[in-house]
Amino acid sequence: MTKPVLIAFILSVSASLSPPLWAETLEDAGFKTPLKQLEFTPALEQYQFERSNFAALQVHDPLELVNRHLYHFNYKFDQYVFLPSVRAYRYVTPKPVRTGVSNFFSNLGQVPTSANSLLQGKFKRAMHSTARLLFNTILGVGGLWDPASKMGLVKVKEDFGQTLGVYGLPEGPYLVLPFLGPSNLRDTTGLVTDFFGDREVNLINYAEISRRNPELYGLQIIDMRYTTELRYGQLNSPFEYEKIRYIYTKARQLQINE
Repeated sequence: MTKPVLIAFILSVSASLSPPLWAETLEDAGFKTPLKQLEFTPALEQYQFERSNFAALQVHDPLELVNRHLYHFNYKFDQYVFLPSVRAYRYVTPKPVRTGVSNFFSNLGQVPTSANSLLQGKFKRAMHSTARLLFNTILGVGGLWDPASKMGLVKVKEDFGQTLGVYGLPEGPYLVLPFLGPSNLRDTTGLVTDFFGDREVNLINYAEISRRNPELYGLQIIDMRYTTELRYGQLNSPFEYEKIRYIYTKARQLQINE
């Protein structure tokens, strides 16, 4: 058998035993899901992988040293004060009562949502949030119940920080607020504005009552932590500060652009 004939014979046999290379799918080749089989074994490899992508998480943070100290303070306060208080609150308060408290404070939050929706020119959303506010305040006994959600009026949220962003005000430097967590200069300004706006509206006389009963502020803060799912350390990453900073910044951009 001549050499060319022998080569042709070998190729024909190998082709009959296995599919040709071009028949391999993208999934088989690993091009469609390249990270599907990616695994990290030693912790150092995970660290090096995240470190190599560190540049993508950069956000304007000129006060990073102060912010990191506040982040650490918030972490300790959350661990030793906030979360134990939330656990005690869950222990002594029946779930229907906790739900009613959350509904009440959520209903109060529809006041700045309605106002900021109007300021942003989102008139349909303004009508939606105003209708939700009225139904829950009247039919829901001051907001303790949430009949509006059963009527299809789901909760929406707009704040003055978003309003400033809609009108082109830059976010400014990233900030970590004591107790409250991630923010920026624009959103902090919006937070203060919304707070004093709520005091002026004084829905169902809550602002006046809370002045005489400051413990209501404490209940509102505990409820806010109770309804917030974030737990420090849950990202299990040495770059948790950078990741939260990045996620917050990008999430605010999406909220402003929607």
